[in-house]
Amino acid sequence: IISEVSSDGGTEPSALVDDNGSEEDLSYEDLCQASPRYLQPGGEQLAINELISDGNVVCAEALWDHVTMDDQELGFKAGDVIQVLEASNKDWWWGRSEDKEAWFPASFVRGYLRQCRKHTGMFTVAQLATIFGNIEDIYKFQRKFLKDLEKQYNKEEPHLSEIGSCFLQNQEGFAIYSEYCNNHPGACLELANLMKQGKYRHFFEACRLLQQMIDIAIDGFLLTPVQKICKYPLQLAELLKYTTQEHGDYSNIKAAYEAMKNVACLINERKRKLESIDKIARWQVSIVGWEGLDILDRSSELIHSGELTKITKQGKSQQRMFFLFDHQLVSCKKDLLRRDMLYYKGRLDMDEMELVDLGDGRDKDCNLSVKNAFKLVSRTTDEVYLFCAKKQEDKARWLQACADERRRVQEDQEMGMEISENQKKLAMLNAQKTGHGKSKGYNRCPVAPPHQSLHPIHQRHITMPTSVPQQQVFGLAEPKRKPSLFWHTFNRLTPFRK
Repeated sequence: IISEVSSDGGTEPSALVDDNGSEEDLSYEDLCQASPRYLQPGGEQLAINELISDGNVVCAEALWDHVTMDDQELGFKAGDVIQVLEASNKDWWWGRSEDKEAWFPASFVRGYLRQCRKHTGMFTVAQLATIFGNIEDIYKFQRKFLKDLEKQYNKEEPHLSEIGSCFLQNQEGFAIYSEYCNNHPGACLELANLMKQGKYRHFFEACRLLQQMIDIAIDGFLLTPVQKICKYPLQLAELLKYTTQEHGDYSNIKAAYEAMKNVACLINERKRKLESIDKIARWQVSIVGWEGLDILDRSSELIHSGELTKITKQGKSQQRMFFLFDHQLVSCKKDLLRRDMLYYKGRLDMDEMELVDLGDGRDKDCNLSVKNAFKLVSRTTDEVYLFCAKKQEDKARWLQACADERRRVQEDQEMGMEISENQKKLAMLNAQKTGHGKSKGYNRCPVAPPHQSLHPIHQRHITMPTSVPQQQVFGLAEPKRKPSLFWHTFNRLTPFRK
């Protein structure tokens, strides 16, 4: 992250290298036209050295701590400002900090986000939120976590270090990675759309070159937090393997290992829900005459579906297709001629309902003889809804599904499992675009989204191998140099499965 100070001591923003930016900054296009050589290989050193040669003072803000015992290297903390005196070398620059001049790694001063924020003509606030998510929150959290680890590290006798407690104390903080991973597919989509235009490809490459970032695309850098959160369980598993039970940190490391598996589990659950809401949105769009709020307003997964006979207060029988989602039960009617068409008929709030199993025989509420029946009773209005299945086994599946729905809602609350409003809106928007110009029901069958496999919360952990080769750990730590679909990369990089 570079800023330019003029020779007379005043600070002057310079295009593409200034963090603060101003209305007087050159546009990106102006910079390219004036100095297209900056975008060529080696242009990064040229740009910095030309600023220095012209009498400007060029400063860089450190993004990470650099600890060194070598007198020829410059030590600094994240956030320190370093004056760049010479930048001819690709990997090491010569700079000054606190009256000391020495070499420092160029890759420790870098950044994309601030450059993007400065170019408001190229990026909207919404686009930046989509691309970068909460990466700044992750950065702040990781800085604090690193300091905690450093305090627990025993420099004189490293084998006596006790770091397990650091993971346990910061367990809740790691949950922010879930939001980032949740956002990442949308980031890849947004980037892919922008990269179709040459000016964006050149812009991101110029940022990388000018700020001495290693030779991978921006999506590779954005993948790094995902790889980081995958790496922790692997490292803790290895550490636990080589820690004796007599060691003072053994119990904490074991607990930390379980805690980080829970974090990975939460990420996987969010991934599964994101895949689910897209299918549910497409399902809703296919229903004729949908009324009221979108299904995604309250629900994120289909738990069970099937035909039931609904008995009205007047004793009339209505054959309906029912779809049980978390929090609500939706009823639809089939078309008499086209059985692949469904018409919306209503919904029940499952949060307000109490499930009652009925034996075969006469029901006192409806004064009717029923078979394979159960009812839902409203806790607020005492209204009764009576349902009959065709077979006993169908009824049993519905009773189990209703129990699963309640358990799933409770587990999601305990895990803090929520889908953002933006993601819900995006899913509905994409579904509506897909169905644009088509007559609902006639051009496609309103097939229900697949049912979700329901597991108790204590069974939702990732199965970790007892031993993971070290090269796999390194593989997780390094961003891939070729762009790839996020979840394909995530699944390929992650050696543990549900």
